[in-house]
Amino acid sequence: MSGFDPSWVEMVAILAAGGVAGAINTVVGSGTLVTFPTLLAFGVPPIVANASNTIGLVPGSLSGAWGYRRELAGQRARILRFASASALGGILGAVLLFALPDGAFSAIVPALIVLGLVLVVTGPRISAAIARRREARGLGERPEHGPWWLWPVVALCGVYGSYFGAAQGIIMMAFLGIGLDETLQRLNAMKNLLVALVNGIAGVLFAVFVDVDWLVVLLVGVGAVVGAQVGARYGRRLPDGVLRGIIVVVGVVALGVFLAG
Repeated sequence: MSGFDPSWVEMVAILAAGGVAGAINTVVGSGTLVTFPTLLAFGVPPIVANASNTIGLVPGSLSGAWGYRRELAGQRARILRFASASALGGILGAVLLFALPDGAFSAIVPALIVLGLVLVVTGPRISAAIARRREARGLGERPEHGPWWLWPVVALCGVYGSYFGAAQGIIMMAFLGIGLDETLQRLNAMKNLLVALVNGIAGVLFAVFVDVDWLVVLLVGVGAVVGAQVGARYGRRLPDGVLRGIIVVVGVVALGVFLAG
């Protein structure tokens, strides 16, 4: 244990932060930008906060996926395909977490967030251009599982998500939106499952090799589960254009947090 002994006020605040993070993660991603600073502000050591937060947010991702279960219908084969990429990436990212010096990846986080936001905004045009090119070449519609490059890109998202975590949902949604001919809501449902898998892998390794505060895990987890259901209930009603705008807003806020830090 970390020795963190929170007051009732701090426990309620952590529970609430978990709820907000669960809702944000379900609709967009980057909920860790709410919980992680909250834990640091209350005196939880950074390594313990990172590990406990990662484990605590896993139930929220699963809760969000359950909330989006209607949008998961008909995607079983696709989910299994990309789950293998996320699992492989998650394992590799966790290995790198213990092998590389602190900050090795965090230096490129702003660039990754900017890339993700650019792709979210330009995704429909890029996707339409790809469709026109395939039609001109007589290739017909895009494959159900997307182009060949999407599997390794999802694996790389898993590496990043397991190693660092913040904004992985935004980055993953950007590439899924370009590679797959689907609505953002259905892609978001699949994203929640893939992120839960990546975080779950990282969480298991954290639990084995890093000091974890299980009270923090419990508070964040309970809050995230409830918040995820709220996010799923209202987030699924958003048109693609509105959801895309929310992704951009959250991404810009995430970028500002990293640059300010």
